[in-house]
Amino acid sequence: TLSGLCMCVLRVQGTSGSRFLGVLPQKGFCMTAAGTVVHANLEGGKGALKAVRRGGVDGRVRGFEEIPHTGRNGWINLLKFWRENRFQQLHKHMERTFNVLGPIYREKVGTLSSVNILLPSDISELFQSEGLHPRRMTLQPWATHREIRNHSKGVFLKNGEEWRSDRLQLNKEVMLSASVRRFLPLLDEVSKDFCGMLQARVEKEGRGEEGKRSLTIDPSPDLFRFALEASCHVIYGERIGLFSSSPSLESQKFIWAVERMLTTTPPLLYLPPRLLLRIGAPLWTQHATAWDHIFSHAQARIQRAYQRLSSSQARRSATGAAGGQYTGVLGQLMEKGQLSLDLIKANITELMAGGVDTTAVPLQFALFELGRNPEVQERVRQQVRTSCSQAGGDPQKALQGAPLLKATIKEVLRLYPVGITVQRYPVRDIVLQNYHIPAGTMVQACLYPMGRSSQVFEDPLRFDPGRWASGSKEDGRRGEGQGFRSLAFGFGARQCVGRRIAENEMQLLLMHILLNFHLSVPSSEDIKTNLTLILQPETPPRITFTKL
Repeated sequence: TLSGLCMCVLRVQGTSGSRFLGVLPQKGFCMTAAGTVVHANLEGGKGALKAVRRGGVDGRVRGFEEIPHTGRNGWINLLKFWRENRFQQLHKHMERTFNVLGPIYREKVGTLSSVNILLPSDISELFQSEGLHPRRMTLQPWATHREIRNHSKGVFLKNGEEWRSDRLQLNKEVMLSASVRRFLPLLDEVSKDFCGMLQARVEKEGRGEEGKRSLTIDPSPDLFRFALEASCHVIYGERIGLFSSSPSLESQKFIWAVERMLTTTPPLLYLPPRLLLRIGAPLWTQHATAWDHIFSHAQARIQRAYQRLSSSQARRSATGAAGGQYTGVLGQLMEKGQLSLDLIKANITELMAGGVDTTAVPLQFALFELGRNPEVQERVRQQVRTSCSQAGGDPQKALQGAPLLKATIKEVLRLYPVGITVQRYPVRDIVLQNYHIPAGTMVQACLYPMGRSSQVFEDPLRFDPGRWASGSKEDGRRGEGQGFRSLAFGFGARQCVGRRIAENEMQLLLMHILLNFHLSVPSSEDIKTNLTLILQPETPPRITFTKL
């Protein structure tokens, strides 16, 4: 009977349902509630899907168990993930699974269960049920590390009222427009210095006539150093000298530790960390060692910042001078004293650990896409030039006058989201695609498949920052939930706490690069990507920088 079949078997009029991700109609399979594999031509357009979700195919809301799924046994699925290397290609696995099973499916891998969705209308429904204290998936390996080392947890690992209280204090220093105004000049300074370093390198190592030399390099090591230098300047209020010819070994080790931590996290999500700890599994040992190094790096920086702050306060009280110089996020939190030193350390460490790869990697993708789309690059450059000439050296005015810069970052993160999902646990029962989802179920909005879906974006594989402009053709496609198409930094009260730092850091660096260099690429072939905890290029793209 129809009620025994999952939704993608049903034939409804409209465009092909397998066009969710911009591919041609294909024969697929799905699993029914009874686990039978059924062949189906996946069909159904937006209107049909909406009708199915709202009204029910046969007049009833379907049960949770009827949601299409990839197999009931989480341990068998985990073995498949290991055998087929799906951890590194999870984004592609999700894309393929949506193509086969339609816009919603269940998956259980090891101990982890989720319902996965990709349509903005469903994501809108999910976020409306997130409650006052939104929950996302706890990264249990991180939480276990804090517990066994007796470290406090930052907001990333907290939930409930405790999370909300800490988050409101942090928001004042990293999210509010007044705090952004204070740290923008610091990011601008590091961006200018990066371009100065790059200009000197192009002049020294590049080819061509003087003043118009070009150099082709893999910029990723330099971008990691930029991201760490910028993060330290904003968070600790100090420069650490990463643009010198011989950057410190301490900083290089920190970058290595962050990469090792990110690489070892995904496989640990599907296994009980305390069991791995008990048996001394090498994977767990590597993960814990990486975190230990991240914490020791943060501890040393925090100690130095504390000493600086104490001596400057002593000088001020001795001279009667008022404070005024911005001391970084850490200094502001210490001066206000509304979070304990342990909580400050926990949150600062999380901000640092989450602020290097998550900006350095999208910048690689941004340089590549601007390099292989010269018309887009020129449009953005012209807007940046005009804006900078009118801004009088004020970085905030310069960014406000160049909305295409922000749109470029949005477009990069649409195609290459740093984190490929945003998770929530609804606080009440909800209905998605006409399936009942009980309160407390982990539901994932899958950003990589959504960003490349022709159901959601027109010509989804085209790099076009203009699609985000108000009044654009795509802006006019005001379907249900269309405000939920850009979620790279999450949503609402639980969005990325470092969002303002990251957005402005990337925009300012691109601004100064476009003012100083023309970008091109030796190869315009699509970049192959891998997933650690974040989406990364399999091989970093090479970029040609030509001095303007």
